[in-house]
Amino acid sequence: MFLAAFSPKDDREASPDAALVRLLLQNDVGAFEKIYDKYSRIVYSLVLRIVQQSGPAEEVVQDVFLQLWRNSAQYDAARGPFVPWLLTLARNRALDTLRLKSERQRRLENQTDELFSVVVAPQYEKELDEKRRAERVRSLVGELNPQQKRAIELAYFQGLSHSEIATELKEPLGTVKSWIRNGLIRLKEGLHTAS
Repeated sequence: MFLAAFSPKDDREASPDAALVRLLLQNDVGAFEKIYDKYSRIVYSLVLRIVQQSGPAEEVVQDVFLQLWRNSAQYDAARGPFVPWLLTLARNRALDTLRLKSERQRRLENQTDELFSVVVAPQYEKELDEKRRAERVRSLVGELNPQQKRAIELAYFQGLSHSEIATELKEPLGTVKSWIRNGLIRLKEGLHTAS
């Protein structure tokens, strides 16, 4: 029904499209622009009817015209006029988008069901491991020299920038950066040897 409304009535109406498609096959950008200007609204209307949302409809229209640009050789004038072919392309792409959306929704629902079953189960071992790791970090921080320890505390627990730490400690910026970097390296090495 929708496709028939836009099919050419005689050969005179089909010839401009055929000429544009021939130029499009030669990668003529001007021909592509004319086809886009002429048919993008029709394609958008059809796609919007199917997907029911303007954002996804716009994306589908872009995909359709990109596919037209890349694969214009797929059009066969012997099999029918250009416009119904283009609208069939748009319809198929819109239906693919709907299928993909429903598949994603189904997967999300399945993941949500699995997530709740995992969250409800007690995780004593994980909590115990996290507690041991926190104790190990505290112990390693305690082993740092006082300047490194203070610089790291100001950076990570009080959220100060390196410049602010340098001002706070009355030390050169490069020194503060070295203390933080070397302190973090020692912490990382200590955590790796502990695991």
